[in-house]
Amino acid sequence: MVDRYARPGGHWTTAYPYVRLHQPSQFYGVNSRNLGEDRVDQVGWNKGLSELASVDEVTAYYGIVMDQTFLPSVRVQYFPLHEYTGEGQWRSSVTEKSYQVGRETIIVDATFMKVKVPSMGSPPYKVAEDVELVTPNDLPKATRPYAAYTVVGAGKTGIDACLWLLKQGVDPKIISWIMPRDSWFLERGGIQPGERFAESTAASINAINGSVMEATSPEDLFLRLEKHKQLIRMNDQVWPTMFRCATVSLAELEQVQKIGNVIRQGRVVSLEANKVTMENGTYQPTPDTLYIDCSADALAKLEPVPVFRGKNITLQSVRYCQQVFSAAFIAHVEAAYDDENLKNDLCHVVPHPDESIDWFIVTLQSHRNGLKWSSQPKTAAWLAQARLDWFGKLLPPAPSDPEQVPAFWAAFGAQVQALCEKLEVLIGQLPEKDAARAKAQIAR
Repeated sequence: MVDRYARPGGHWTTAYPYVRLHQPSQFYGVNSRNLGEDRVDQVGWNKGLSELASVDEVTAYYGIVMDQTFLPSVRVQYFPLHEYTGEGQWRSSVTEKSYQVGRETIIVDATFMKVKVPSMGSPPYKVAEDVELVTPNDLPKATRPYAAYTVVGAGKTGIDACLWLLKQGVDPKIISWIMPRDSWFLERGGIQPGERFAESTAASINAINGSVMEATSPEDLFLRLEKHKQLIRMNDQVWPTMFRCATVSLAELEQVQKIGNVIRQGRVVSLEANKVTMENGTYQPTPDTLYIDCSADALAKLEPVPVFRGKNITLQSVRYCQQVFSAAFIAHVEAAYDDENLKNDLCHVVPHPDESIDWFIVTLQSHRNGLKWSSQPKTAAWLAQARLDWFGKLLPPAPSDPEQVPAFWAAFGAQVQALCEKLEVLIGQLPEKDAARAKAQIAR
């Protein structure tokens, strides 16, 4: 395992100190080891929901996985502070000593999605020398109060920065939020694991499926999902154009909605002491403003490539919003099957969503993948015991009578197929350009 960082944890090792998972801890980590203690938070804006691991918990977890599982197996070699240079070669960033694997070694590329957080680089806009701008990492290091605070970026990092400021008692009236695009958010309460949430989770699934089947148009579907609180938005007067899997609780949404000065004039072009320039306008900021850059793209928007290509495996999502599960699933497929065409068919890539219409695409693609998986006995058996397959655990249990099992799965498959067909109808109702893009992505 070649790692450019000094310890296990990837981008988590450079993340801001107040970041937490935005989905339950049970959905994260490696398949063979639990993350967290299966607790329900008793305080805070996640109260009543499954725990969300902190950055310290996540990095400690991956350290334990490396030290207590991987290395003792004698099947894993770990090369921290090494840079992969291609063609099976890598070198130490400390000594420049080079290494190379044999020609028959399979290379697993976990860098394809190009994960980027604000601490990894400078912002994509000009910043004058007399402007105070920090990354989310440096926000807690501020040594004095400012007259105003401006958060740049509308994704999950931007939400986290806003919540941190509010938690410290900063008056929401002096917080500005530059929001290039409004987003549909997943409501965390509808995505909860375990028996204690079985009833509410079943209601969420029924609400989503029912909304799809009853929708008369794409817009009508979003409104139905919003009515059932499966998708939520910042402002009910602004139609979101973004969906990137960001997940918030209703309590968190209520907090950030207190920020009244939300600036919707496109992306930032430049920051000056007396002028903020965006794509679609300018304004004069409050003197002594601290800007927090939350504009990093997190996951790059890339054209998918086949997961399996000869001696190369390129990790990508095979279920929407579930990169970690997807990596574990790809490992299962590699171990269980030999035929590359079959492996790629089972691992049809579901690109990370970006625009609101992508909800239709990734939902359809994920359902189609699920139908393929259920048709393969080895994969169905793996899913049945996979810790990270939270979706499978949300489904009703199969009958205990073996004679009833085939009919049960046939009925379930028919329901999923009906959902797929209805999603195709709704995609066909999108504006011509959007429908063409959606159909092209689905056809890949």
